[in-house]
Order: sequence, then structure tokens, then C-alpha cells
Amino acid sequence: MSDPDARRKAITETWAAAWDHGDVDALDTLLSPDYRRHGGGSDAGQDLATFKASIVTTRQAFPDLVTTIDEVVVEGDRAAVRWHTTGRHDGPFLGVPPTHRQVEVGGATFARFEGDRIVEEQVTWDPRALLTALGIISVGQDR
Repeated sequence: MSDPDARRKAITETWAAAWDHGDVDALDTLLSPDYRRHGGGSDAGQDLATFKASIVTTRQAFPDLVTTIDEVVVEGDRAAVRWHTTGRHDGPFLGVPPTHRQVEVGGATFARFEGDRIVEEQVTWDPRALLTALGIISVGQDR
């Protein structure tokens, strides 16, 4: 699957299955068994099983979660995905009880393919946006 259109389609369909419908096993068709997901700084990253578990946990907290892929750019063995996610916080999340607030966060994921599977992703997003939307922190006001 070195065709950019095929890679773009695989990313879009797999993300919808996993994030929007909770079918995390769909990731097995796109992500390598040696997959690593990095979310910032110097973290060791998540393996495939940990990533799947994080999606399940997120969907339990936001059962109506919808992730929209705004853009996918594929060049060679690399892909860049710009996305945003919306959902209502109806279950506990990271120790935060349900706020029943509608939230929206966005970010970007940069992926590297080996053959037809993604072996590594770097994800960037602002967790402060989520915490602000949940009312956990507030944005400072100008004085």
C-alpha cells in the first residue's frame, strides 16, 4: 500500500472504526505489531495494546465521541493528519468525574509507514484545551 490515496483511505476508515465506533481491533489492519505512539517530550510511547486501551477508556468517558479528519497529507512513507474530536464528558476521565460538558479538541498526528503498516506516530495536541473545556482549569484573564 504505497499508493498515497490508498494510505489516506486506510487512515480515514481505520480512525473512524476505532475512534468513532470503538472497534479498536480495526487498528490491526493499519498499525504494525511493533507500533509506537509518542505524545510529547521524551516519553517512551504507547505500544499497540496500550493505545487500544486508551481509546476504549476515552470512549467510556466520551461515549458519543466523533473524530473528524480535517486533512491527510501523504508523501512517501510519511503521513500527516490534522484532526479534531468532539464529545460529551459523560463518564470518569483521568480521575475527573463526569462534567456532562461538550468538548472539542484538535491536533495533528505524524505517521511513518514501513510497507503497508504504520510503525510510529507522533501526536501533538493541547491537553489544556481539554482541561479548560471540562472546567478543570480556567484561562487567565487580561488585567
